[in-house]
Amino acid sequence: MDALAEASAFLFREARLLDQRSWDAWLDLFTPDGLYWAPLRHDQPDGINHASLFHEDALMREVRARRLEEKRAWSQQPVTQAARIVGNIFLLPEQDGDLMVASTFHMLEWRRRDHRMLGGQYTHRLRRTEDGLRIVLKRIDLIDCDAVHDALETFL
Repeated sequence: MDALAEASAFLFREARLLDQRSWDAWLDLFTPDGLYWAPLRHDQPDGINHASLFHEDALMREVRARRLEEKRAWSQQPVTQAARIVGNIFLLPEQDGDLMVASTFHMLEWRRRDHRMLGGQYTHRLRRTEDGLRIVLKRIDLIDCDAVHDALETFL
């Protein structure tokens, strides 16, 4: 399988896991040091020296996943439902042997009586491991990142 087809299949699988709320399987897609990041500003250079919508390591992703499944979590009554479309996938130049993949996404989210549409660009840094591709970095650049947002409860 060529690199673009491999990366595309990975991104489609990731979106499906998120849509199905398969948090454990999704968490397993990350390397132990993997980061999940959504900048607060367009062209933001990093998530350490600048405020972000979220900047999560393995522990923070795990905490969020457990909170989403907590039976008494008010924010998940009823459970948030979402559907993602990932497209326009293309390869960027590799970084230290890791695949760099850019794509666009649309995500429709429903909770209670409200629908919300989120969209933007993903940048994935993917590493080949014995277990297949794993996420070193997932960057989510929302087209309206600098807008006022309701809580971003689920994973994008």
